[in-house]
Amino acid sequence: MTNRIDSIVRDTVEKIWNDVLDLNGTDQDASFFDLNGDSISAVRLAARIDEELHVEIDVADIFEDDPTLADLTDTVESRVGH
Repeated sequence: MTNRIDSIVRDTVEKIWNDVLDLNGTDQDASFFDLNGDSISAVRLAARIDEELHVEIDVADIFEDDPTLADLTDTVESRVGH
């Protein structure tokens, strides 16, 4: 069951990432700022993750960590159910 949940989380985070950053797919190695992320997109990203997955991500963490999609997905997965 955990693999199914992980898959749902990965797919949802990727969908949100692509939607918020207006991408048609993404380079896993590109960071939030590499993809022209800004304060508004950071707020939208955090809000959508909270809304859709019930996982709280602090906007400041996005700015401090400048995550890639894989990094953000790992963070969300580690907080699911907590």
